[in-house]
Amino acid sequence: MTTAQLTKSFPGLERALYEELGKEGQLKEFREGEIILRKGQFIRSAVLLLEGTIKLYQEDEDGGEFFMYYIQPGEACAVSMICSHEQETSSVLATAATDSTVLLIPLSCMDQWMSHYKSWRQFVIQAYRSRYQELLNTISEIAFRNMDDRLEFYLRKQVKQFGKIIRFTHQEIANDLNSSREVISRLMKKMENNGWVILHRNSIEWIKDDFNAA
Repeated sequence: MTTAQLTKSFPGLERALYEELGKEGQLKEFREGEIILRKGQFIRSAVLLLEGTIKLYQEDEDGGEFFMYYIQPGEACAVSMICSHEQETSSVLATAATDSTVLLIPLSCMDQWMSHYKSWRQFVIQAYRSRYQELLNTISEIAFRNMDDRLEFYLRKQVKQFGKIIRFTHQEIANDLNSSREVISRLMKKMENNGWVILHRNSIEWIKDDFNAA
């Protein structure tokens, strides 16, 4: 991994830190749908995303999944940072939403860089802060909104991430929202009747004019 590539993906770091990232980081590729982190897995490295999209879920005791948020290129998985530093197991499931390339950073380097590089400390703090805000938004959706509103919030996030053609089935959406396909299909039909979406066989087209991504 060259310094130029790292600078493009993670701007604003010290030059010496780019050199360390290139030297110590391990590149790993994941195909779409592959699991990156499992719940209960011991994490030995922090995960930085270079290319693609990572999708995080929370799992309940019965194996049900609830979509939390996406990680974009140039961002880090805050869960991997916390768990690797504290030598704890992962509390979430992370999968590759698209073909993805990550840079794995050993725990020993993370500790050293926190004391040596101001830009790394700022990068880590920003990762924690942005994920904390995502979690607050998710909690708000679960605690204070009905399924109609939660579905709209969810679809807006998908449009923001992938564009106005959402290539998810109703069952996949139901899995992400920890609901049933029947409930999602009924609500999607209601959205179509209201002129918000057009339903296709294995995709959904968002057509509502006042789109404002969550």
